[in-house]
Amino acid sequence: MNEIEAKKNSNGVFMIIIFLLLGGLAIMSYMWSSKRTELNNCTNENLTLKSDMQGMNDMMQGYVGNISNDIKKDFKNMLATYDKLIAKDASQADSLNKQKEKIMTLMNELDAAKRSGRLTASKLFKLNKENETLREIMKSYVKQIDSLNTLNIKLTSELDVTTTKLTTTTVERDIYKKDAEEKTDLVKKGSKLSAYGINTEALRMKLNKTTEPTEKAKNVVQFRSSFTVSENTLTTPGKKTLYLQIIAPDGQTLQSRGGNTLETENGTVAYSDKKEIDYQNQSVDVTIYYDLRGEGTPKGNYKVKIYCDGTLIGTDSINLK
Repeated sequence: MNEIEAKKNSNGVFMIIIFLLLGGLAIMSYMWSSKRTELNNCTNENLTLKSDMQGMNDMMQGYVGNISNDIKKDFKNMLATYDKLIAKDASQADSLNKQKEKIMTLMNELDAAKRSGRLTASKLFKLNKENETLREIMKSYVKQIDSLNTLNIKLTSELDVTTTKLTTTTVERDIYKKDAEEKTDLVKKGSKLSAYGINTEALRMKLNKTTEPTEKAKNVVQFRSSFTVSENTLTTPGKKTLYLQIIAPDGQTLQSRGGNTLETENGTVAYSDKKEIDYQNQSVDVTIYYDLRGEGTPKGNYKVKIYCDGTLIGTDSINLK
């Protein structure tokens, strides 16, 4: 009798174990089916995103060339600015050269993508974001390396001391007067503004009445020059007029009116267009446009100059085919 009961109990235990195994198997089957469904959904979404990305790249293909040229020109302008900063403060050459290396790496990456035919809209977007980051870093260096302004502050202090001593003998007065004039001239030079990061583009008119950059001379309807006016604490704040001069390959200045001239340190100069800004001793981003108004634009190299307060503060160039 005890043996029969033991067998019944044993069979009951086996049945419980079998039910548990079946239940576990059902749960695992459900989980496997759920995960497989999620995987299929992710795969389908991934294919959709790839299709959308390809469509965007196909749509942007016509603009890739112009945009890549603009980015490359920005890189070149930044390299030129860093060369000027290194010449101004050699003590920071190592850190400045590291920034140059980053720019050159991106330029090489851009050229390689263009040569291989793999320059996509998404790739350009990434390069443009890195370009903006590098421009901000460059601006911080421009602000930091201000040795000329530091020198001018020191000279201004020395000038005050010199002026006080002019009450001495006639000989000493003449010596100090000459010294004061030389230092005043240095301070005057230090108060002059400068333009950096100059980017000049020729623009053509699209069918929707908007403009875009072009390198073809026959399509140009407008020039656009963008740049940053530097920070300078020695300059008198207030209204400043910036003049844009565009010199055609034949040496003639493009002008909407013949009377557009200004007086500079080197005499009377013709200008193409101008813009007034409110300068408060801080760096300012400026863009000046020049409309051709039906003027022809021959092929060749165009020189661009920026003037302020009768002084040349920056130069650029653009080549039209």
